[in-house]
Amino acid sequence: MGRSPCCEKAHTNKGAWTKDEDQRLVDYIRLHGEGCWRSLPKAAGLRRCGKSCRLRWINYLRPDLKRGNFTEEEDELIIKLHGLLGNKWSLIAGRLPGRTDNEIKNYWNTHIKRKLISRGIDPQTHLPLNETTTNTVKATMELDFRNAPKPVSKPSFYLDFIYNQFQFKPNADSLDEPNCTASSGMTTEEEQQQLQKKKKKHDHPSNGQELNLELSIGIHSADSSRV
Repeated sequence: MGRSPCCEKAHTNKGAWTKDEDQRLVDYIRLHGEGCWRSLPKAAGLRRCGKSCRLRWINYLRPDLKRGNFTEEEDELIIKLHGLLGNKWSLIAGRLPGRTDNEIKNYWNTHIKRKLISRGIDPQTHLPLNETTTNTVKATMELDFRNAPKPVSKPSFYLDFIYNQFQFKPNADSLDEPNCTASSGMTTEEEQQQLQKKKKKHDHPSNGQELNLELSIGIHSADSSRV
């Protein structure tokens, strides 16, 4: 079960506060203190929400509220506190008597931010704008480098396979064409002569092979005649 509402919204006034409502709230708190904001409106005879009474008192009716513009000393104190505490406006307001957290927050967004930017300071990090931009670029580059895919290393057998596939191996059909994969330093005519010699050796066996063939045939015929 959720928390019950602080008042019956159907029977409360909305909109701007009247002078009579402000006076009733001030008189009641002077006599009884702040107390419980949930029960205060009914006890003070106000047809307002407890939250509305609290904000009206804290932001407008407190006797210790400091009216008027912020001083230069207050500006510098807010800048120092923001550098230490960040956007914790209630803690910052606790160190500036008479100022509310909502007032300080609005003043920060409308005035102090512009003042820091005109000085060349980043309102969020309180560092020089050039240094902040450089750090942002470095962080972005580091993130891109970390997210980049790692290079895939090919195994050695894969490289051997590629080398064997593209390595030139002369055969009977390729003897007619010059080898274009590697230059031997010879001229075109010399290469053609070398290719013709290789082709002749391939088409016609050597004399030693012919002699061996004739001798083998003669011996075979002589043995068959004897039988």
